[in-house]
Amino acid sequence: MLTDKANETQKTIMILGASILQLPAIEKAVEMGLKVVALDMNPEAVGFNVPSVIKEVISTIDIPAAVEAAKRHHIDGVMTLATDMPMRTVAAVAKECGIVGVSEDTAVKATDKSVMREALKAVGVPVPKFFRVTNKEEFKAAVDQIEGPFMVKPADSSGSRGILKVEERENLDSTYEYTKHFSHNGVVVVEECMTGPEVSVETLAIDGEVHVIQITDKITTGAPHFVEMGHTQPTRLDCAEEIRKVAVAANKAIGIENGPSHTEIIVTEDGPKIVELGARLGGDCITTHLVPLSTGVNMVEACIKIALGEKPSITPTMYCGSAIRYFHQHAGVVKSIEGLTEAEGMPGVKQISIVHGVGEKITEITDSGSRMGFVIAQGVDAEDAAYNSETAMASIHVEVL
Repeated sequence: MLTDKANETQKTIMILGASILQLPAIEKAVEMGLKVVALDMNPEAVGFNVPSVIKEVISTIDIPAAVEAAKRHHIDGVMTLATDMPMRTVAAVAKECGIVGVSEDTAVKATDKSVMREALKAVGVPVPKFFRVTNKEEFKAAVDQIEGPFMVKPADSSGSRGILKVEERENLDSTYEYTKHFSHNGVVVVEECMTGPEVSVETLAIDGEVHVIQITDKITTGAPHFVEMGHTQPTRLDCAEEIRKVAVAANKAIGIENGPSHTEIIVTEDGPKIVELGARLGGDCITTHLVPLSTGVNMVEACIKIALGEKPSITPTMYCGSAIRYFHQHAGVVKSIEGLTEAEGMPGVKQISIVHGVGEKITEITDSGSRMGFVIAQGVDAEDAAYNSETAMASIHVEVL
């Protein structure tokens, strides 16, 4: 009888995506005793291998199929982790099932950079000068209105795909075609190039109140693709309070009332300006690993509870530093990786992961998926964590031919 009663009260959460990115959420939900329904178009997705997970081979952007599955399983909550593509599905499922989730309007604002920019600008949230273009003529006209280097971005892509910094006004046709290839809706954003330190702000909104959990310093490859190569917490910048205010204002402008956001900001000479905002947890191990190591707050568990209509604890239990560093690489075949065991035993090192290992062909780093691996470390503060991760990374020798 106890088992029957437990089954009657067991809540069900649907997690959109079952790849390595969503695995922490799937594992945490199972650990919490929830019934977990995972959706992914890949029948071999790693998250499907977690014991007790209900497997639904459905694309995370197939809204009608996701809604049907949600109703069939009588879900109590829906979420995704670290990816923007399923956000409109999250909104549709939440609306159809009458559960907590972002609105359809918020989902569009959080996944279309042009709509996002317009929403932020309308209420005075600082953004760069930008233009929404849909053809080559509009593209060239926009370029003519920007002085100096400019950025070209697909409106609705992710993972740094299709993003270019353009220094010279040559080969504009090929530049436009390259970026448009990554845009699902055919819209391209042209904007002035912002310069300055880049950070991301990890937040949780509960009943309309936006809570800043952590601010993350970033390292990128720079031009032309700006792929992230490292993150350090907490920020070492002096303008943390100003960054917080801009991030909170951006969340309110987009309409996030319950759930997470990952807001990317560049601190320009005119102050912090929004790069973009995702209505989901940050990827690159930022919220799954770095935030717990620096604050003690489990943002994955908190997001699951918010999705279920519960109130999570978000009070920090520690004030430490954490950092992740990605391997630098060049195109070729990975011939050998030495020093992993020694590096894993170094001070502060918490995890070393090789995504593309010996025998695999790798490319130059053009987007987040091309990176071959990373080191995660903790420290007494941000400087210590950065030192620990970089020292461990320097002790690993990778041969690529």
